[in-house]
Amino acid sequence: MRLRRALSMISFTILLVAGGVSAALCQQSAETTAPATSLTPEVAVGPQYDSTHVYIAPEDFDRFVSSVLATLGGTTSKKVVTHVTPTPSSTFSQLILTPVGTMSVFGFTTPVPYPYGVERTGYLVTDMGTAIRAARQTGADILVTPFNDPIGQDAVIQWPGGVNMQIYTHFTPPSYKALETVPENRVYVSADRADSFAKGFLAFSRGKTVSDDAQAPGIEIGRPQTTYRRIRIESTFGKLTVLVTDGQLPYPYGREVTGYEVANLADTLTKAKGAGVTVLVAPYQAGQREAAIVQFPGGYIAEIHSQVKN
Repeated sequence: MRLRRALSMISFTILLVAGGVSAALCQQSAETTAPATSLTPEVAVGPQYDSTHVYIAPEDFDRFVSSVLATLGGTTSKKVVTHVTPTPSSTFSQLILTPVGTMSVFGFTTPVPYPYGVERTGYLVTDMGTAIRAARQTGADILVTPFNDPIGQDAVIQWPGGVNMQIYTHFTPPSYKALETVPENRVYVSADRADSFAKGFLAFSRGKTVSDDAQAPGIEIGRPQTTYRRIRIESTFGKLTVLVTDGQLPYPYGREVTGYEVANLADTLTKAKGAGVTVLVAPYQAGQREAAIVQFPGGYIAEIHSQVKN
């Protein structure tokens, strides 16, 4: 009788422990699969405030700006001489506001301090302190801690895979027109770091994965006989395309930082050629997109594409 009672108590204890473990595992699973966006605040403002950083030799500066306006349309801010780094430097600076994306153009007349010149974009954020905490929380390194520039605050962050981005705030919040089409930030990363980069940026941007194609057509990276992995992400910051490659790319793939969507690619390329722009990769079609890669006067390389109508 005592043995039966003891066995009953042991069975009851095991059930309690098992139930507790099961509940704990269920809770842990729920926490693991919960969206990362629930852990980070929204710091993005809008894609019209997110600019591609273009570094141009001072002697090519005006010619570059004119060629972009002739090709893509839009307006500019006033060209100024300023400093945009935390250590002494001097640069021409001008903003190009096109209907298909914004560019921040710099023409340094002094040596460019490290790590400037390799940050691909500048993202306007709602609050610098909040954005820095969110960046750290989601796996980014802070390469340049926040500092004041003449109109606001800046910092430079780096994601897994070596992807550098500037984040900034303005003392007086800017107000730009909404874009007609949103450009894509084109990020080339290795297979070793692609998931870490995508996970971190998705959490930071509170974005969503639009597609993750493990068999995207290789013609998009200059290798038409192969396939590669392509991840497309959208957030309040705008669009971002992750191109996962082995790094064995023909020129100029990997050099284009941004892809601009236009209504008619052929018309845009005609304008571009008239403005001194060189077509590096002739138009090709992949899926629902017709695309080309061009080089503007001064060396800036960009992808331009339009949607193919069925």
